[in-house]
Amino acid sequence: MPAAPKATDTRRLYQQVADQIRSVIEASGFAPGTRLPPERELALQLGVSRPSLREALIALEIEGIVEPRLGSGVYVCVAPAAAAALESPMLGESPSELMQARSVLESAVITLAAARVTRQGLDRVRTCLDAMRNDVRRGNPPIEEDRRFHVTIAELTGNSLLVRLVGELFDGRHDAITSRMTRRAENAHSWQTAFEEHEAIFRALDQRDPQEAAAAMCAHLKASRERWIEQSGSAADPDS
Repeated sequence: MPAAPKATDTRRLYQQVADQIRSVIEASGFAPGTRLPPERELALQLGVSRPSLREALIALEIEGIVEPRLGSGVYVCVAPAAAAALESPMLGESPSELMQARSVLESAVITLAAARVTRQGLDRVRTCLDAMRNDVRRGNPPIEEDRRFHVTIAELTGNSLLVRLVGELFDGRHDAITSRMTRRAENAHSWQTAFEEHEAIFRALDQRDPQEAAAAMCAHLKASRERWIEQSGSAADPDS
């Protein structure tokens, strides 16, 4: 069984787990075309959570080390020695950690926004929500409208640093590993669900209820994280 990552390893967790999977491939002599153990089994073997495992598998997929096959599993693409030759590179922030950071920041941001919101500010947020609704109805991914919604709420605080931080964290979705994960998870149904979550956020903001607004924001970002993680592995792994 591969050794657990060292405490002094400052790399992202998915990089560390990806290297553990490389060690499994090498130690087990998995030739190209070999199916990796099911997620549940592999997570237990490595002593990691399934979300961390899924992020690591996506990192290895981007590198060309493994390949997910719809409804079948994840297969090795290179010789064992080649799989273990290098450490996994940094491909952006961990999607799970990114959403956790957004939840912490944006729940605080909207609490402050709810205390300072004006009718004009609410109208700006509503405009973002209406644009998002129109894109969802047309079947278009409302990514820009989604970003504007979250950034506009931050603008209601009057704090330019918070506005910048909210925008920067949102843009983390374009990193290689998060982008690959979101492409698998986001579809017409998930965007409709996300839109309804945005409506709940707006209603709480409209009522100037800081606690309800923060709860609605946390619920939305938690649900988004769960959609990303769940869909990133369920299609490939029949044992998910």
